[in-house]
Amino acid sequence: MLAITSDYFQSEGDPQPYLKRIAEAGFTHIHWCHHWATDFIYSIHEIKQIAGWLKKYRLSLLNLHASHGKEKHWVSQIEYQRLAGIELVKNRIQMTARLGGDVLIVHIPSTKPLESRPAWLRIIRKSLVQVEPYARSHNVRIALENMARDDWEMLETLLPEYDPGFLGLCFDSGHANLSGHDFSHLDKLKHRLIAVHFHDNDGITDQHKIPFTGTVDWNNLANVVACSAYDQCVNLEVVFQDSDYQNEEAFLQHARRAGDQLAELIQSKRTIE
Repeated sequence: MLAITSDYFQSEGDPQPYLKRIAEAGFTHIHWCHHWATDFIYSIHEIKQIAGWLKKYRLSLLNLHASHGKEKHWVSQIEYQRLAGIELVKNRIQMTARLGGDVLIVHIPSTKPLESRPAWLRIIRKSLVQVEPYARSHNVRIALENMARDDWEMLETLLPEYDPGFLGLCFDSGHANLSGHDFSHLDKLKHRLIAVHFHDNDGITDQHKIPFTGTVDWNNLANVVACSAYDQCVNLEVVFQDSDYQNEEAFLQHARRAGDQLAELIQSKRTIE
């Protein structure tokens, strides 16, 4: 089993051609990431159509990236925008459940200056209280993602406050690599790991490259993931745009091989354990 992000080529527009190519490349699962940075609301008709495409191409939903809305944002400091953002997150929770997934990934403003963090934590907690009953009623867990150059202070504060049946961690390897090669923060929270975004970069910019083509220390990362709570398939959050590839099919084939290699590496570490 191997997953790739649905927006490897584009984040808006008709996803069907890309789902077809993903399946043809040998992937079995989708990390749905379309419209993640928009205020787009999926109707029941659109969700049904996506379900039909997934069935047609024999793809399963691994998890879904909730919208980081432009005006509707679930942790906005502007109350009406925050409430609209809650509605947006609930829309994605419903979509995740209808498509057969059980994890929804969200961003939090975890890179804010230290002095502003207490205020942000109050907003995040307020929103989590409002989201939790809806998420539980749909059997969908929320995963907070580490951000670029994140010091993990807010993640390490929030996660222990909530039941693992509701809140967990999404680890983004590219974001972590921008802070160096130290996986000590992930190691502390590996028992809360429920989603992964695996991709590579040069340690300077967030490039979403194919694993083993940048500077991420995949061997050490595999050691941590192998003894974590994560028990789903490898998920690649890689993008074709700005890559070194001119051919989309070649990009997908390389991504699949790299994903298989990473899955084998993680499994080998589990075997040793």
